Amino acid sequence: MEISEQLLCLFSASVSESDDGYTVEVPKREVETGDIEVGETYRVALIDDTDTTASTTIDESSTTGGDSGEPQPPVEPGELRYVEIEDIGKQGDGIARVERGYVIIVPGAEIDERVKIEVSEVKSNFAVGEIIEEDF
Repeated sequence: MEISEQLLCLFSASVSESDDGYTVEVPKREVETGDIEVGETYRVALIDDTDTTASTTIDESSTTGGDSGEPQPPVEPGELRYVEIEDIGKQGDGIARVERGYVIIVPGAEIDERVKIEVSEVKSNFAVGEIIEEDF
């Protein structure tokens, strides 16, 4: 799977069933802010909302290449990082972004907080980090 150089948006949504498939509704604010455009094709990552450490499912609407030559996540399990929390997820977890817009979910962190974390789990397009030190 290819990881985009820049994460365009991150939001929570429900999956609803229709006659010929399923729909993930994109909030209006994501289109109105100019990050995405109606009629374009994007990759969508679905993260289980009941557990921030759950596996990620990728819908590759537009396929580009195979497994070779694709960028690897910019973090590794056990790595220590200093991050700034930019957003709060639906479950109240902090969201930090590092290289190439890669997302690190930090449970217990608050927006605008700067924390030292230890990366506990790494997936292809997001990681989970545990707070080691607050407001460094």
